[in-house]
Amino acid sequence: MISALVYDSGGVEHRTIEDEADLEAAREASGTTWVRVSTPTREEERALTAAFSLHPLELEDVRGGVRPKTEAFDDHTFVLIKTVALERGETTFDEEVRTQPIGLFLGDGWLVTVTAEDDRVAVVSDVWQSVENQEGRTLKQGPDFAAYRVIDHAVEDYFDLLDTVGDTIEEIEEAILATPDETLIEALNGVRRDLLSFRKVVWPMREAVGTLARGGVDEVDESTEKFYRDVYDHLVEIVDLTETYRDLTRGTRDIYLNVVSQSTNEVMKRLTVVATIFIPLTFVVGVYGMNFGEHATNLPELTWPFAYPAVVVGMGLVTAILLVHFRREGWI
Repeated sequence: MISALVYDSGGVEHRTIEDEADLEAAREASGTTWVRVSTPTREEERALTAAFSLHPLELEDVRGGVRPKTEAFDDHTFVLIKTVALERGETTFDEEVRTQPIGLFLGDGWLVTVTAEDDRVAVVSDVWQSVENQEGRTLKQGPDFAAYRVIDHAVEDYFDLLDTVGDTIEEIEEAILATPDETLIEALNGVRRDLLSFRKVVWPMREAVGTLARGGVDEVDESTEKFYRDVYDHLVEIVDLTETYRDLTRGTRDIYLNVVSQSTNEVMKRLTVVATIFIPLTFVVGVYGMNFGEHATNLPELTWPFAYPAVVVGMGLVTAILLVHFRREGWI
């Protein structure tokens, strides 16, 4: 589906696009032309490449979802960005990073945006709607400013994703401290995988925007470069936050291992206490378990009427003394 707007400070005009001739007419119209394309057919792609001199490989990159980048051509600049979103899974912490490519083609007085999947991508639709409603300064600026606003909206979503990831890490950490469980470490590994996937988007995205921010791109006006520099600064911050959260996941994993180790130590301590108590008891019953018969060296207390009760009481006293000692030492 192809839609087109032609706008300037005086107003906005909708253009009906049915074939290549309509695209060429929109391109040559006075003002800024913005052509929005979603899930293009092969015929629509051929019309775009003919009307705006696009290379077929550029559209293939949008469909293929390659890493974000900026490429300069003879009469336009191609910018590929990616939106990100977390999709909730079946379990509490089960989330997956979903990316969607957006191709921006910047020319002299025109902008073409191409999305390969959904009919309406929020970061594109929001800016498109603001132009339709004649809001803000976009009408007074060229296509490079509209492209900046699309990229800026995508970067704002990056912050939202990191906020969600940070909250998830905090929840997992609290759950680990309360009741350590193997499912929590699996959830933490899932967060680490999400951060890795996100990192693969953010790093090349930073380089793509940096190319636009540093100047040298003919289609980006000097007055607009400062806006791209602002987006670049945000991406640098996002990269730093991503690395920080990856460190947090490693720290949370260490907390899990420490909690499990501490729990194991507590169990071993109790088992050691029990074993220590039974050592003297085992010695006593071992001695009396030798069953000496009628012999001159027979244990004299074997024939004592109160021998059995005395041994039992003695064993009980030994157990009580050991328990008191262990409690005073803080072992139990």
